[in-house]
Amino acid sequence: MTEILGLAADNLISPIILSFALGLLAALARSDLSIPEAVAKGLSIYLLFAIGFKGGAGVAAHGIDARLVGSLVAGLVLSALLPFVAFALLKTLTRLDTLNAAAVAGHYGSISIVTFVAASSVLTGRGIGSEGYMVAVAAVMEAPAILSALWLVARSGKSADIDAGLWREILLNGSIVLLIGAFLIGWITGEEGLAEIESFIVAPFKGVLCLFLLDMGLVAGRGLRQSRGVLGGGAIAFGVLMPLVGSMFGLGAGLLLGLSPGGVVLMMVLAASASYIAVPAAMRVALPEANPAIYLTLSLGVTFPFNLTIGIPIYVAIALALTGG
Repeated sequence: MTEILGLAADNLISPIILSFALGLLAALARSDLSIPEAVAKGLSIYLLFAIGFKGGAGVAAHGIDARLVGSLVAGLVLSALLPFVAFALLKTLTRLDTLNAAAVAGHYGSISIVTFVAASSVLTGRGIGSEGYMVAVAAVMEAPAILSALWLVARSGKSADIDAGLWREILLNGSIVLLIGAFLIGWITGEEGLAEIESFIVAPFKGVLCLFLLDMGLVAGRGLRQSRGVLGGGAIAFGVLMPLVGSMFGLGAGLLLGLSPGGVVLMMVLAASASYIAVPAAMRVALPEANPAIYLTLSLGVTFPFNLTIGIPIYVAIALALTGG
């Protein structure tokens, strides 16, 4: 417990977390501080490209082996399975109807790439290495959860609009395309390619992440302010409990695969995070009757800040304790 508190304290005073806190407090205080949408989009593109490229270069240096393939399979299974766990938990803790519960559950099988990036930065700061291919695991975990959520709705007898537009939204979502594309470029060009653009994607990375999290804090704060009365205590409890439950599934997968301590942490983070980009876009197409104020506020306004401030230190401490890292 002492180690977790120490990690949490160090994390809370990091520039990354304080940038998010600044945005959150500014939004709650109704400040006119804002990041232009085009700038925020540019920051997102930079982060996705950088993390994807570095992951691909890491795979080029590591090579393809059974553990990499096993990690990809584990990611797919976790993404498909966790929405069912989340759905059961929501039905226990809240009074959400099936449609909204399924929409929320889909977010908790998919991933938050920014939470993944923040955890990677924490590991780098502590000198803890991890498998470069974990970014590929993040990419494959984006879509299966959406299909699980739609199955939950269809099973209840309600309709889910599954058409060509939805498949396009799932498979050609910009964040997925960019992440996988940058990963492939990094894989093809390897360490030599990384060396060529290192000054662009390594040195400025944390500064760009701080600005992006400032914007995320503003978005989360506005969502919390506007959704007062929408979420009950049970839903908020779910937003904190589900990432802890999900992380245990990730922990089990990481230990079974024999990942490094850092790899186990990242598998836990992926299983604990909740999407607020890819899945909301898909839900708007497939389940337009679901309430965005519920699923977006839970994923971005409750789970995201929980993971950033408290969750990541817990996952790091548990993984290091069980792997001897």
